[in-house]
Amino acid sequence: MNQLKTLVLLLLISTSLMAQDNTNTNKFRQLGQELPTPNVYRAASGAPGHEYWQQQADYVMDIELDDENQRIYGEETITYHNNSPDDLKYLWLQLDQNMRAKDSDSHKIRATSIDEDASMRDIKRLFFDFDGGFKIDYVKTTGGADLSYTINKTMMRIDLPTTLKSGGKYSFKIKWWYNVNDRMKIGGRSGYEYFSENDNYLYTIAQFFPRMCVYDEVNGWQNKQFLGRGEFALAFGDYKVNITVPSDHVVASTGVLQNPWSVLTAEQRKRLEQSKTADEPLMVITEDEARENEKTKEKGQKTWTFHAKNVRDFGWASSRKFIWDAQGVKQGDRTIMAMSYYPKEGNPLWEKYSTKAVVHTLNVYSRHTFDYPYPVAISVSAKRIGMEYPMICFNFGRPESDGTYSARTKYGMIGVIIHEVGHNYFPMIVNTDERQWTWMDEGMNSFLQYITEQEWERDYPSRRGPPENIVYYMKGDKSRISPIMTNSESIFQFGNNAYGKPATALNILRETVMGRELFDHAFKEYSQRWMFKHPSPADFFRTMEDASGTDLDWFWRGWFYTTDHVDIAIENVKWMQLGSQNPDETREISKLEKEAGPTSITKLRNAKSVKQTVTERDSSTIDFYNNFTPYDVNALDRKEYEQFYNSLAADERELLDAGYHFYEVTFKNVGGLVMPLILEFEYMDGTEEVIRIPAEIWRMLPHESVTKVFPTKKEVRSITLDPFLELADTDKSNNYWPPRPQPSRFELFKQQRSRENPMQRDRRAKEVEKAGKGAGGN
Repeated sequence: MNQLKTLVLLLLISTSLMAQDNTNTNKFRQLGQELPTPNVYRAASGAPGHEYWQQQADYVMDIELDDENQRIYGEETITYHNNSPDDLKYLWLQLDQNMRAKDSDSHKIRATSIDEDASMRDIKRLFFDFDGGFKIDYVKTTGGADLSYTINKTMMRIDLPTTLKSGGKYSFKIKWWYNVNDRMKIGGRSGYEYFSENDNYLYTIAQFFPRMCVYDEVNGWQNKQFLGRGEFALAFGDYKVNITVPSDHVVASTGVLQNPWSVLTAEQRKRLEQSKTADEPLMVITEDEARENEKTKEKGQKTWTFHAKNVRDFGWASSRKFIWDAQGVKQGDRTIMAMSYYPKEGNPLWEKYSTKAVVHTLNVYSRHTFDYPYPVAISVSAKRIGMEYPMICFNFGRPESDGTYSARTKYGMIGVIIHEVGHNYFPMIVNTDERQWTWMDEGMNSFLQYITEQEWERDYPSRRGPPENIVYYMKGDKSRISPIMTNSESIFQFGNNAYGKPATALNILRETVMGRELFDHAFKEYSQRWMFKHPSPADFFRTMEDASGTDLDWFWRGWFYTTDHVDIAIENVKWMQLGSQNPDETREISKLEKEAGPTSITKLRNAKSVKQTVTERDSSTIDFYNNFTPYDVNALDRKEYEQFYNSLAADERELLDAGYHFYEVTFKNVGGLVMPLILEFEYMDGTEEVIRIPAEIWRMLPHESVTKVFPTKKEVRSITLDPFLELADTDKSNNYWPPRPQPSRFELFKQQRSRENPMQRDRRAKEVEKAGKGAGGN
């Protein structure tokens, strides 16, 4: 019996190993099992299917900001439209503020450590004493009856009194409040920043209301808990929001202001109207006016009313410190208002750059996707954060108190404004599931940010997009790297994985794999197919192939589903020429090669140690071969060559006479990621030639080496692989023939970083120079 069990076990193991051996591991196999099966909702082309549907959630809200206690009070009526083919017994809502509740999982799962050198700040972080989270006063029907609901951390289920039928809609009411967090102390995507001068606050408010979860045919209810990293999945809808704030506050918001006559002065309304046709940003509230406004606090309140159509979310900002500038942007027959709100602490940077960066972003992004469909695009100054919401975003970037700033601050501010304004396109309009796939909005947006930055200024110091910038990450410890296709909450090195790598991948697709024309058409097609809809990764992958006629499964698999890196090496080069067989040429070449060759050590030493050889002493030992040289050409040799040459066809003679050089180059795939081969040949005459070979050259031997022969009429001086740094190759030392030593860099001395920015140092240098001239004059 035991022998039988052993035999069965061995048979099972053998069968398992055979199955493993037969697994198709070719890097060019099609993405079959990895992608969901196309259906009537999502077509195989990547387009929405003929029965595609999505839900809608409309909101009417009354919001009050308590500036004395830093609280938000709210009441909302939500109307949920069930456009699905399903009947729904309950609804799920997101309670994002609950991630700041004292019993939040976000605190429990955060890994912490402490050592003997820990500071008081490090220790204080271990204690979380902020009373965060939504305080729900009630959930009721529009008629006032209580609704049954269950709160599960950052999610709330409302049990409907009757089933919501397909095609129906249901309205209900929620009342709540919560304490606004101090972003400078405990962080957060929204909250307040406190200014001790004149005791003022700048509020950037988001995730401030219970919001509907997405229900679709991909996940059902997307009610994955909000832990703080994976952002949001939201339904489109129309918003009517009344925001009550202190009467001296200025409010920036998603949507269009409905009551400017009751919250703005006549002069402010006039300036705002003039800004619609201005060629440069025009001040609606000047810095001098803002400085006066923040010195005192009025007791009364004002209500600002905003309406927004077909948006997936809502955000706003409020402060008595705001400077406000605006400029109209023409797109087609529409005028979009690009606007910035910032405190005096933001100048001179914000007045100089913010709204211009908004305008530039709208123009470049629209060219690559679709005309911006919303009426406004707003940038709000918020220290240390960059966050996006429909029509409004919160952006970092502040100069020093003396008005100077570093290049890093300047370009960081312009970059974050481009990035956050760009989020209007992804995911606010092309509405992806951020809770599941961060890269679908952050990666695509970072890619377009790179394009936009490079059109702002030549050699703009972009962080993400250039292939060489992702090399260090991709060649790193694989145990600390995740595939791009990883859930947002489980990603190692979040910024590199969700922003940098996908942005680089798309840039390589555009510049190297597909070319700009094919890529730009396909990317615009994806954007326009899925604007105001909910695409999935498969919809993007399929659309890019469908609209370009390019099989990219190998690229998606390598860049998005694995942690392989690019390291292609020039393993070997053989240089050959086609022998003409003309004895007068070939034997002379052989003779010269022989003479130019090295002399053996024995021959060198025998020239001195051997006084006389046998043949030198005895002439009778000399025969034909002692005087024969294989390099001599006789009449028979020439006649045989003439017969051979005359036997060749005309095209064969032409090839023989051309004098081609043949370079057989062997490439090795060291890193595992298959990529095109981009080669630069430098010839002896100083000319250069770039040869591009598609990645499909690896299709039969993706794990090994591949060899290709390059015929050329010129002799080659050198060959360079990836000469323009477009492949993200992690090891450039093996990219050259002949091999080229790569210099290493090391620090001899550790320099102390100057606390001055270059503007401050330049200012001080001018003061020293001025003082020196003054002393010379005395």
